[in-house]
Amino acid sequence: MVELFIMAYLTVLYMIMAFLFMDSRYSRRRTLFIVSIVTLLLMAAVVALYRSVDMDAAFWLFAMTIHIPLILLFFTLSRFRGWRLIFQQLSVVLFCTLIHHISGLIYYLSGSRFWVLVLSCAVLSAWVIWFLVRFLRPLFFQILLELHRGWWLICLVMATYYIIAVYLIPGYAGFDRSSSIIKPAIALLMLGVYSILMFLFLNVRKESEARHSAQMSALQLSALRSRMEAVKAAEDTIRTERHDLRHRLQAVAELVSRGDNQTALEFLDAAQKRLDERKEIRWCRPPVLDAVFASYFDQAQRQGIRVEAKIALPDVLQVNESELAIVLANALENAIHANLALSTDLREIRCKMVGSPGVMLEISNPCTGQISFDSSGLPVTKKEGHGLGVQSICAFCRKNGAVCQFDRTDGRFRFRLVL
Repeated sequence: MVELFIMAYLTVLYMIMAFLFMDSRYSRRRTLFIVSIVTLLLMAAVVALYRSVDMDAAFWLFAMTIHIPLILLFFTLSRFRGWRLIFQQLSVVLFCTLIHHISGLIYYLSGSRFWVLVLSCAVLSAWVIWFLVRFLRPLFFQILLELHRGWWLICLVMATYYIIAVYLIPGYAGFDRSSSIIKPAIALLMLGVYSILMFLFLNVRKESEARHSAQMSALQLSALRSRMEAVKAAEDTIRTERHDLRHRLQAVAELVSRGDNQTALEFLDAAQKRLDERKEIRWCRPPVLDAVFASYFDQAQRQGIRVEAKIALPDVLQVNESELAIVLANALENAIHANLALSTDLREIRCKMVGSPGVMLEISNPCTGQISFDSSGLPVTKKEGHGLGVQSICAFCRKNGAVCQFDRTDGRFRFRLVL
């Protein structure tokens, strides 16, 4: 009976850990439903395994009974692929075996008291799950997005632990003296290695946040400086026009006195056009976003790119204006770069953005080349240093609960964001 409890408990624990470590491509409700169905199926399989074979075979086959469906579950639901997906799987195995082996050691030291096993499993599981949800899980998903190299080596270390702890060391924690001591010791050693990796990941995250903060500050400074220069140029033009206004009025008065009204009107119209050419456009009320729009739209127009913009934003947004400005800057910069590969007559950027009832943004540009998308619908590129803008946009969406979409239809590449 103790053996059945351990297998059933580990089955549920594996599924809970899988749910916590998985960044699903589906909604939370749908993911929870699928994980629950798989859990029930695996519980039935574990009971059938327990009744059909002896304990040694049951424990040995249990790992494959759980781990193979777990791999398939991650492959089906997770938005990550490759070594990142394997790392998610091995992280689940590490924490589950850690709880199993330590609770097995406590059970063995208690003289094989069943209630001690149940209590130790409950306490260890609650503590580990709390730690994962409170501290590790946010860092875990952030690193999956930001770390691009070294995954294979990390997975190799963790896979080595998995093979040694599950298959190579004989006996079972809680039943045999040697395995009850050796397996928890190895699990704690691997936890130490994992903690070092997380510490390194944390440093990577801090460096990434520092770079993001520097990028944000540089963007704001550049955009605001550009805006100030444009305002100054407009003020200089108005000052010049004001200086020349007396001479223009005299010229108009002379034309009217001669009865040459048409020429007077044409003269005034020419003066009005000169003022309109220097009129500074304010794209929206939030100052940082307005500065970003002005800077990148001006940059696009200097490159011969037509800009069609419809922007309606309130004075105050429900999201951090500086972070949203980074999203806009990345999207507009990508659109400008894509246009530069086209002939001048095809270059165009369309931008639509509203702030009520929620922030909704769409930026589109003509596209003639081939664009590849990954399984999550994100554009991918093999060029070194490219694709960072998309990662920054995804990080913003994850932090603020926004939804973004990239697609190519009717010869245009579109980026949409809804918050």
